[in-house]
Amino acid sequence: MSRHDGYIPFYYDSENDKIFLEITDFDQPLLFLSSMPQGVGSNDIGLDRGQLGDTRIIEFERYGNKVLLKQLNTQYRADSDNPAEKASIDEAFADSVLAGFTVAAVDGDKVLIDYTPYLLSDVHGISTALFQSEQGNFAPDASRSGVFLPRSKGFKKNTELEALVTFGGKNAGDYVRQVTPDPDSISVHLHHSFIELPDDNYTPRPYHPYSGYWKRGYYDYATAISEPIEKRFITRHRLTKKDPEAKTSEAVKPIVYYLDPGIPEPVMSALKEGASWWDQAFEAIGYQNAFQVKVLPEGADPMDVRYNMINWVHRATRGWSYGSSVVDPRTGEIIKGNVTLGSLRVRQDYLIALGLTSPFDGQHATEAQKEMALARIRQLSAHEVGHTLGIAHNFAASENGRESVMDYPHPKLSVENGNIVLDDAYDTGMGEWDKYTIAFGYQNYPNAKAEQEGLAKAIAETRASGLKFKTDWDTRSSSYPSSNGHMWDNGDDPLAAYEDIVAVRELALKRLGINSIPDNATLSSLENVVVPIYLLHRYQLEAVAKQVGGLVYEYERKGDYSKPVGQTMVTPQSQEKAIQQLLAATSPAFLQFPEGLIRLIPPTAFGDDLTREEFNSRMGLAFDPLSAAESAADFSFSLLLNPERLNRLSWQATQAKALPDLEQLVNQIFTMHWYRADNSDSGLNPRLRMVALNAVMRALQNPDLAPEAKLAMESAVAEFEEWLDDESKLPGSSILQNQLEAYWETGKWAGAFEVKPLPPGSPI
Repeated sequence: MSRHDGYIPFYYDSENDKIFLEITDFDQPLLFLSSMPQGVGSNDIGLDRGQLGDTRIIEFERYGNKVLLKQLNTQYRADSDNPAEKASIDEAFADSVLAGFTVAAVDGDKVLIDYTPYLLSDVHGISTALFQSEQGNFAPDASRSGVFLPRSKGFKKNTELEALVTFGGKNAGDYVRQVTPDPDSISVHLHHSFIELPDDNYTPRPYHPYSGYWKRGYYDYATAISEPIEKRFITRHRLTKKDPEAKTSEAVKPIVYYLDPGIPEPVMSALKEGASWWDQAFEAIGYQNAFQVKVLPEGADPMDVRYNMINWVHRATRGWSYGSSVVDPRTGEIIKGNVTLGSLRVRQDYLIALGLTSPFDGQHATEAQKEMALARIRQLSAHEVGHTLGIAHNFAASENGRESVMDYPHPKLSVENGNIVLDDAYDTGMGEWDKYTIAFGYQNYPNAKAEQEGLAKAIAETRASGLKFKTDWDTRSSSYPSSNGHMWDNGDDPLAAYEDIVAVRELALKRLGINSIPDNATLSSLENVVVPIYLLHRYQLEAVAKQVGGLVYEYERKGDYSKPVGQTMVTPQSQEKAIQQLLAATSPAFLQFPEGLIRLIPPTAFGDDLTREEFNSRMGLAFDPLSAAESAADFSFSLLLNPERLNRLSWQATQAKALPDLEQLVNQIFTMHWYRADNSDSGLNPRLRMVALNAVMRALQNPDLAPEAKLAMESAVAEFEEWLDDESKLPGSSILQNQLEAYWETGKWAGAFEVKPLPPGSPI
């Protein structure tokens, strides 16, 4: 066998394709990481090239002729000098044995184990990911797997092992079929890293909900009963100054990120520029050249834990980019940052820019559109690197004038001289929030007291400056009550910003046509350009919806202010305006397509693919403007009639008489689509009537709707039933009456139908 020295020495048996580990230090904790150097290529399955798995603290333990690889439970601890107290915690909570090995050879205190079966196993959870995404039942097949020696290496503080692992299965789902040559055989690369634990010279930094960082922590059962049992700290890289007393100093060890060498230009330069913005924030706290971005050297392994990576990852469909890290569970210290950037994102932004401007008028000048796409890539690079520095999203930053790359930015568009201008679509450089977060996490202090005082001062000054902070906790669902902190929005007033984006949408829709697609493109491909423009308002509309039943609050601790701020409801005037904007977005006038545009889009051309990026049609291959309007209208109704929002609005209406109650809200819906509707639009009214009624009845049957809210809405439905009785000439009125009578008897709405879903939106 060939020997490979390193943190854990290993031997390779080429005749039998086996890896043997030489274990010397038993019962000694170390870090273990699984990762995925080669992925599946499907955003929907979520198994990407370069993906990191969990970071675990493990020990090798010997039991006679067996060696066990045990993951230690770091969530529950006793920070005590009393060995018995520590032992009581170890005995109270279970550990997890991940694998067992039979001793193959012994030489003094050295033990050799055959690691191959575990290296070829499903430690990364591939089978589970495939099953959960309904892609079939797969399991690793050792006969079609093998050790990948070129990326199995030993270093002083880490040992890296890699294998090609094949998963065999049957009845593969559509996502697997899309990305594999043989859907019954999925062959990927899996990587195992054994890493020496960091030394004790790192000091965890306390977590604060306004810090802008993700929380890590554990439960300390040795804590005094007067203190919180949960110990909380932020995640961050280790960074110290060479000269702590100097105003400006180099770092003892700078933070260096490496770009995937497979990134093409001009994307490579854009990603490097965007990631490098973070050095501005480190300079602001007295560091010189402390954050660097380089191209990964030839021959270096991107899965090696010593390299912070920015990976350019290809998938069959566009999807999310993300930043993850290898983190010491004991302290929150980041050991390796790992950024995954989806390569198709830049094409989506370019597509949106084309739809906004329709530039193919014979001159084919598309430089502004390409620059908008690259500007987004710069911002995306900075955003995901920020996550690997330990920083969470700040979806409220756009309300302070785009003060953070950690927001989800919608392109900021303007209309000048009748044209849509892209020049200021995306911001550049660090915002004030970004500089604050780096100062909170990475500023050096001489002692604990100075740190406590310095962090408190930074929080107080930043709050006093008006910088807002809301993260995923309050933003991910459009049903959440926070009136600020929205994804893909702009401006400090979501209602005014909605009017702005609607004006841009209207102008762009009018101009969509033959000049929106390049020469030799099929006319049916125009639909791909139409979709993001027709739905340009969708994200700002979510921000509008969160004003209805919305609350104004922040992440506040006792003592942050001399008088607690607490929470207040959004003003009745703003809520009423938001309701009107949501309802207007369901109207025929808003949702109809320009007639000339409809005539221009023929059924999907032979040779083109039907994709999920297009509207879902009830007309076969034909472009279906009715179902497109149906989907968009139902999206607005789903925001407005969310049961949690309705329950809040119902309560708030009892506290502020200027707010509409739910009976009045439903009456407004019926007034727009039934009581005052006419048939003068392009055939949209009949469909939108049914969408509106379907949405109301769907909300009524939601089990999360509060009983008093349901009663108020049913009162409006009863009025609607009486109105139908007077409108006997209305097509289908008698059938609707019968269905409503059945609803009162059974509680079920027989007229329900499945609304065609919108094409994917996020990420733009």
